[in-house]
Amino acid sequence: MDDKFKNLITCFEKLPGVGKKSAIKYAYFVSFDNKVAGLNLANAIEEGIKFLKRCEICNGICENEICEICTNTSRESEKICVVENSKDIMVLEEAKIFDGLYFVLDSLEESNIDKLKNMIEQKKSKEIIFALTPGLNSDGIMLFIEDRLKDLDIKFSKIAQGIPTGVSLENVDMLSLMKAIDDRREF
Repeated sequence: MDDKFKNLITCFEKLPGVGKKSAIKYAYFVSFDNKVAGLNLANAIEEGIKFLKRCEICNGICENEICEICTNTSRESEKICVVENSKDIMVLEEAKIFDGLYFVLDSLEESNIDKLKNMIEQKKSKEIIFALTPGLNSDGIMLFIEDRLKDLDIKFSKIAQGIPTGVSLENVDMLSLMKAIDDRREF
């Protein structure tokens, strides 16, 4: 096998979720089955590396200094949804279920917490909604941020947790079951 083809396979294997078989399939596809798709992929990767950066306000993905969501004056700036990464923003935006602002919590460093605090003050936000992966670590992060922002007049909430639709109780982990019982609502 040619070294260039082996190198291409190795590069695909380094991507998350791509094993040896998929890497070979992708390498073959972009090299032989659809060279145009391969060139488009190479160009898109190069453009992404050159031009994509973090928004100076929310840490989301953007091409300019500030992302389209932060500059959109029609969004509900009184609500900020704190997420773990920019992919979470894409999921929420695609679902069209949230019309507020976002903040990507890259780290718990003081500078990042100050950035969130500045965003709250500049946008005159009234609520922080945590949309973090459920777990003890996330609960600790939420309590830490709440404590760091306690001097602000702001409400804290988190997305609901519980049992996914269509899943029987025997297939639900204990933490999710406990949260579902604790967070129950009247109907």
